[in-house]
Amino acid sequence: MLYDYLDTPIGKLTIYSSENGIMRIDFPNDKHMKCDRGTNEFIDSCKKQLKLYFDGRLREFKIKLDIKGTDFQKSVWKELMKIPYGFYATYGEIAKRIGKPNASRAVGNALNKNPIPIVIPCHRVIGSDMTLKGFGGGLNVKAFLLEHEGIAFKK
Repeated sequence: MLYDYLDTPIGKLTIYSSENGIMRIDFPNDKHMKCDRGTNEFIDSCKKQLKLYFDGRLREFKIKLDIKGTDFQKSVWKELMKIPYGFYATYGEIAKRIGKPNASRAVGNALNKNPIPIVIPCHRVIGSDMTLKGFGGGLNVKAFLLEHEGIAFKK
């Protein structure tokens, strides 16, 4: 496993990759995983696409991912990737879309475990009352990402 950094408007992100794809993206305050610093085609592609996203020139990521999680978590993360740039969904809507209409809280837990934020856009999930709920990078980062994409929410 390798990692490298990317400076962004939300701080320095740490991008981790296996030989199969991107495994995780950490926010500046996250604990650093122990592995070698370096780069490969997956990290290079991820950095390029994230730069384009923050420049407002990319709306859909095409990054090879190497995701680890439970089947439920993977179903939630897969559904998140269907939410287009500039749109949002609620926790309840995601629960319904994956066939578990009473699992809003479990959806929230899966979002909390999302190893690849921004690329797997958990920031696009908001409360049914249009307010921001928890986010690994902090609510200020979630607000920044939503505003960057032109998504309205209650402050």
